[in-house]
Amino acid sequence: MARESASARAARAARILAALERAYPDAHCALDHADPYQLLVATILSAQCTDARVNLVTPAFFARFPDALTLAAGTQEEVEDLIRSTGFFRNKGKNLLAMAAALVERHRGQVPDSMDALRDLPGVGRKTANVILGNAFGRNDGITVDTHVGRIARLLKLTTATDPEKVEQDLMKLFPQAKWTLLSHLLISHGRAVCIARRPDCAACTIAGDCPSARRAAHG
Repeated sequence: MARESASARAARAARILAALERAYPDAHCALDHADPYQLLVATILSAQCTDARVNLVTPAFFARFPDALTLAAGTQEEVEDLIRSTGFFRNKGKNLLAMAAALVERHRGQVPDSMDALRDLPGVGRKTANVILGNAFGRNDGITVDTHVGRIARLLKLTTATDPEKVEQDLMKLFPQAKWTLLSHLLISHGRAVCIARRPDCAACTIAGDCPSARRAAHG
Protein backbone atom coordinates (compact mmCIF):
# COMPACT_ATOMS: atom_id res chain seq x y z
CA MET A 1 0.00 0.00 0.00
CA ALA A 2 2.99 2.32 0.43
CA ARG A 3 3.25 2.56 -3.36
CA GLU A 4 -0.46 2.97 -3.95
CA SER A 5 -1.12 5.31 -6.85
CA ALA A 6 -3.37 8.33 -6.51
CA SER A 7 -5.96 6.74 -8.79
CA ALA A 8 -5.92 3.48 -6.85
CA ARG A 9 -6.34 5.35 -3.57
CA ALA A 10 -9.26 7.32 -5.00
CA ALA A 11 -10.92 4.10 -6.16
CA ARG A 12 -10.37 2.53 -2.75
CA ALA A 13 -11.85 5.60 -1.05
CA ALA A 14 -14.93 5.32 -3.28
CA ARG A 15 -15.40 1.66 -2.32
CA ILE A 16 -14.99 2.50 1.37
CA LEU A 17 -17.59 5.25 1.16
CA ALA A 18 -20.10 3.04 -0.64
CA ALA A 19 -19.61 0.19 1.85
CA LEU A 20 -20.02 2.48 4.85
CA GLU A 21 -23.18 4.00 3.38
CA ARG A 22 -24.63 0.50 3.05
CA ALA A 23 -23.55 -0.44 6.57
CA TYR A 24 -24.83 2.72 8.28
CA PRO A 25 -27.81 4.03 6.31
CA ASP A 26 -29.05 6.04 9.29
CA ALA A 27 -25.75 7.72 10.19
CA HIS A 28 -26.42 11.22 11.50
CA CYS A 29 -25.34 13.79 14.05
CA ALA A 30 -25.64 12.18 17.48
CA LEU A 31 -26.07 15.49 19.32
CA ASP A 32 -29.75 16.25 19.93
CA HIS A 33 -30.67 19.72 18.68
CA ALA A 34 -33.58 21.66 17.24
CA ASP A 35 -31.76 24.63 15.73
CA PRO A 36 -28.26 26.02 15.03
CA TYR A 37 -27.99 27.62 18.49
CA GLN A 38 -28.71 24.31 20.23
CA LEU A 39 -26.23 22.46 18.05
CA LEU A 40 -23.55 25.07 18.71
CA VAL A 41 -24.02 24.79 22.48
CA ALA A 42 -24.07 20.99 22.33
CA THR A 43 -20.94 20.86 20.21
CA ILE A 44 -19.03 23.11 22.61
CA LEU A 45 -20.15 20.87 25.47
CA SER A 46 -19.08 17.72 23.61
CA ALA A 47 -15.37 18.49 23.92
CA GLN A 48 -13.78 15.69 25.99
CA CYS A 49 -17.27 14.34 26.66
CA THR A 50 -19.57 11.74 25.10
CA ASP A 51 -22.50 12.82 22.97
CA ALA A 52 -24.76 10.69 25.18
CA ARG A 53 -23.75 12.67 28.26
CA VAL A 54 -24.26 15.97 26.45
CA ASN A 55 -27.75 14.86 25.41
CA LEU A 56 -28.59 14.26 29.08
CA VAL A 57 -27.49 17.77 30.02
CA THR A 58 -28.89 19.91 27.21
CA PRO A 59 -32.66 19.59 27.84
CA ALA A 60 -32.39 21.39 31.19
CA PHE A 61 -29.85 23.82 29.75
CA PHE A 62 -32.11 24.80 26.85
CA ALA A 63 -35.13 25.07 29.14
CA ARG A 64 -33.22 27.71 31.11
CA PHE A 65 -31.33 29.26 28.16
CA PRO A 66 -33.48 28.79 25.03
CA ASP A 67 -31.50 31.25 22.91
CA ALA A 68 -28.35 33.33 22.75
CA LEU A 69 -30.02 36.35 24.33
CA THR A 70 -30.98 34.53 27.52
CA LEU A 71 -27.61 32.77 27.68
CA ALA A 72 -25.70 36.02 27.27
CA ALA A 73 -27.56 37.35 30.32
CA GLY A 74 -26.76 34.26 32.39
CA THR A 75 -24.18 33.90 35.13
CA GLN A 76 -21.05 31.76 35.17
CA GLU A 77 -22.26 29.99 38.29
CA GLU A 78 -25.63 29.03 36.85
CA VAL A 79 -24.15 27.83 33.57
CA GLU A 80 -21.52 25.78 35.40
CA ASP A 81 -24.16 24.12 37.56
CA LEU A 82 -26.09 23.00 34.48
CA ILE A 83 -23.09 21.64 32.55
CA ARG A 84 -20.91 20.32 35.40
CA SER A 85 -21.20 16.65 34.42
CA THR A 86 -19.76 17.28 30.94
CA GLY A 87 -16.32 18.01 32.40
CA PHE A 88 -14.10 21.09 32.05
CA PHE A 89 -17.23 22.99 33.05
CA ARG A 90 -15.49 26.21 34.05
CA ASN A 91 -13.81 26.70 30.69
CA LYS A 92 -16.89 25.54 28.80
CA GLY A 93 -19.04 27.91 30.83
CA LYS A 94 -16.80 30.85 29.98
CA ASN A 95 -16.85 29.91 26.30
CA LEU A 96 -20.62 29.52 26.22
CA LEU A 97 -21.23 32.90 27.83
CA ALA A 98 -18.69 34.64 25.59
CA MET A 99 -20.08 32.89 22.51
CA ALA A 100 -23.61 34.00 23.35
CA ALA A 101 -22.49 37.57 23.96
CA ALA A 102 -20.72 37.59 20.59
CA LEU A 103 -23.83 36.27 18.84
CA VAL A 104 -25.93 39.03 20.38
CA GLU A 105 -23.39 41.77 19.66
CA ARG A 106 -22.36 40.74 16.15
CA HIS A 107 -25.18 38.64 14.72
CA ARG A 108 -28.41 39.77 16.42
CA GLY A 109 -28.43 36.57 18.43
CA GLN A 110 -28.39 34.29 15.38
CA VAL A 111 -25.75 31.69 14.59
CA PRO A 112 -23.90 32.72 11.41
CA ASP A 113 -23.63 30.34 8.47
CA SER A 114 -20.07 31.04 7.33
CA MET A 115 -16.80 29.44 8.36
CA ASP A 116 -15.03 32.72 9.10
CA ALA A 117 -17.86 34.13 11.22
CA LEU A 118 -18.22 30.91 13.19
CA ARG A 119 -14.50 30.60 13.85
CA ASP A 120 -14.48 34.15 15.11
CA LEU A 121 -16.78 33.13 17.97
CA PRO A 122 -15.20 32.30 21.36
CA GLY A 123 -14.70 28.57 21.85
CA VAL A 124 -15.32 27.72 18.19
CA GLY A 125 -12.60 26.15 16.05
CA ARG A 126 -12.73 24.63 12.61
CA LYS A 127 -14.07 21.27 13.84
CA THR A 128 -17.00 22.88 15.64
CA ALA A 129 -17.67 25.16 12.67
CA ASN A 130 -17.78 22.13 10.35
CA VAL A 131 -20.32 20.45 12.64
CA ILE A 132 -22.57 23.52 12.58
CA LEU A 133 -22.27 24.21 8.85
CA GLY A 134 -22.85 20.60 7.85
CA ASN A 135 -25.62 19.66 10.25
CA ALA A 136 -27.46 22.91 10.95
CA PHE A 137 -27.11 24.56 7.55
CA GLY A 138 -26.59 21.65 5.16
CA ARG A 139 -23.29 23.08 3.90
CA ASN A 140 -20.40 20.79 3.03
CA ASP A 141 -17.61 23.30 3.56
CA GLY A 142 -15.32 20.81 5.30
CA ILE A 143 -15.03 17.46 7.08
CA THR A 144 -15.39 17.18 10.84
CA VAL A 145 -12.33 15.30 12.11
CA ASP A 146 -12.81 13.96 15.62
CA THR A 147 -10.78 11.20 17.26
CA HIS A 148 -12.70 8.44 15.45
CA VAL A 149 -12.36 10.05 12.03
CA GLY A 150 -8.65 10.75 12.41
CA ARG A 151 -7.86 7.31 13.81
CA ILE A 152 -9.79 5.38 11.17
CA ALA A 153 -8.46 7.54 8.32
CA ARG A 154 -4.92 6.65 9.44
CA LEU A 155 -5.76 2.95 9.80
CA LEU A 156 -7.15 3.04 6.26
CA LYS A 157 -3.94 4.76 5.10
CA LEU A 158 -5.99 7.59 3.63
CA THR A 159 -3.72 9.97 5.53
CA THR A 160 -0.58 9.85 7.63
CA ALA A 161 -1.31 13.16 9.34
CA THR A 162 -2.09 13.50 13.03
CA ASP A 163 -3.16 17.16 12.94
CA PRO A 164 -6.96 17.23 12.42
CA GLU A 165 -6.85 20.00 9.83
CA LYS A 166 -4.24 18.12 7.79
CA VAL A 167 -6.32 14.95 8.02
CA GLU A 168 -9.29 16.98 6.82
CA GLN A 169 -7.38 18.30 3.82
CA ASP A 170 -6.28 14.77 2.83
CA LEU A 171 -9.84 13.44 3.08
CA MET A 172 -11.32 16.37 1.17
CA LYS A 173 -9.13 15.42 -1.79
CA LEU A 174 -10.42 11.85 -1.79
CA PHE A 175 -14.16 12.17 -1.25
CA PRO A 176 -16.85 14.13 -3.13
CA GLN A 177 -17.81 17.39 -1.45
CA ALA A 178 -21.48 16.44 -1.32
CA LYS A 179 -20.53 13.60 1.05
CA TRP A 180 -18.21 15.47 3.42
CA THR A 181 -20.66 15.88 6.29
CA LEU A 182 -21.99 12.35 5.89
CA LEU A 183 -18.46 10.90 5.77
CA SER A 184 -17.79 12.08 9.31
CA HIS A 185 -20.98 10.44 10.59
CA LEU A 186 -20.16 7.20 8.76
CA LEU A 187 -16.64 6.98 10.18
CA ILE A 188 -17.83 7.88 13.68
CA SER A 189 -20.56 5.21 13.47
CA HIS A 190 -17.98 2.68 12.30
CA GLY A 191 -15.59 3.67 15.08
CA ARG A 192 -18.24 3.16 17.71
CA ALA A 193 -19.68 -0.07 16.33
CA VAL A 194 -16.79 -2.02 14.77
CA CYS A 195 -13.45 -0.25 14.56
CA ILE A 196 -13.27 0.34 18.30
CA ALA A 197 -9.95 1.84 19.36
CA ARG A 198 -9.05 -0.77 21.99
CA ARG A 199 -10.48 -3.80 20.23
CA PRO A 200 -11.19 -3.37 16.50
CA ASP A 201 -13.34 -6.20 15.16
CA CYS A 202 -11.65 -6.65 11.80
CA ALA A 203 -13.44 -9.96 11.22
CA ALA A 204 -16.79 -8.15 11.22
CA CYS A 205 -15.58 -5.09 9.34
CA THR A 206 -17.36 -4.29 6.09
CA ILE A 207 -14.32 -2.40 4.75
CA ALA A 208 -11.59 -4.79 5.94
CA GLY A 209 -10.78 -5.73 2.34
CA ASP A 210 -9.83 -2.12 1.64
CA CYS A 211 -8.04 -1.57 4.96
CA PRO A 212 -4.25 -2.11 4.96
CA SER A 213 -4.25 -2.28 8.76
CA ALA A 214 -6.82 -5.08 8.77
CA ARG A 215 -4.82 -7.05 6.22
CA ARG A 216 -1.67 -6.63 8.26
CA ALA A 217 -3.50 -7.80 11.41
CA ALA A 218 -4.85 -10.84 9.55
CA HIS A 219 -1.32 -11.86 8.57
CA GLY A 220 0.01 -11.49 12.06
